[in-house]
Amino acid sequence: MEKITQPVFPKTTEIHYNDPMKIPFAKGLGSHLAWAVLPLGGAVWSFRAEAWGVSAALLVAAAAYSLFMLYFFRDPERVPPEDPALVVAGADGWVRSVEDIDETTYLCQPTVRISIYLTPWDVHVNRSPIQGAVTRLDYSPGRHVLTRNPQSSEVNEHSSILIEGDVPCLVRQIVGPLVRRVVAWLDEGQALARGERIGMMKFGSRLDVYLPRDRVEVVCRRGDRTTAGVTPIARLRKDL
Repeated sequence: MEKITQPVFPKTTEIHYNDPMKIPFAKGLGSHLAWAVLPLGGAVWSFRAEAWGVSAALLVAAAAYSLFMLYFFRDPERVPPEDPALVVAGADGWVRSVEDIDETTYLCQPTVRISIYLTPWDVHVNRSPIQGAVTRLDYSPGRHVLTRNPQSSEVNEHSSILIEGDVPCLVRQIVGPLVRRVVAWLDEGQALARGERIGMMKFGSRLDVYLPRDRVEVVCRRGDRTTAGVTPIARLRKDL
């Protein structure tokens, strides 16, 4: 793949951390909250029919659903570390594995793959591990096997985001048995700051980050807790 010239970042691409006007919820919350109208409508109908127990149960269901959606779609502000040589985690969760992989589709070279497993209780907004430009966006349909399975990276439904910066970085959003949708809020050619929001995976999943094996030093290990846009997972080697 032809090397992309490092983009110039205009002010419009800067991240405004801790912006008091920023609504702390991810895109798509409204459409999911709209489903609460169904049990609310049922509660009103039951109330008019004097079915008090049914009405109360439906109100509780609507409230519980709405509260879970608010919790799941939370999108707190994040500030990446100052050291520009650090590659940051793309997702909240736990480092499931750190493996050497020959990536033959996008990076076409030996890579290290850092896999982060998300539970339904983690923040599911994903962030860019590096500063760079989006050079390729792909979607691959597939299966929905457990993301703990090493083969899920290839056989499960997933999206692939290739970012070219000081090093190329492949980010892969992978669905699991409960996850039915991954979303990338990106366009090809878009410039990204390190730690900038890139998309979301809904209701538990896995995010893989591929980096050139000989260009980085891994600074995380299996079992580490990660915070998207904040936790270092690798460092660019300065001896190259």
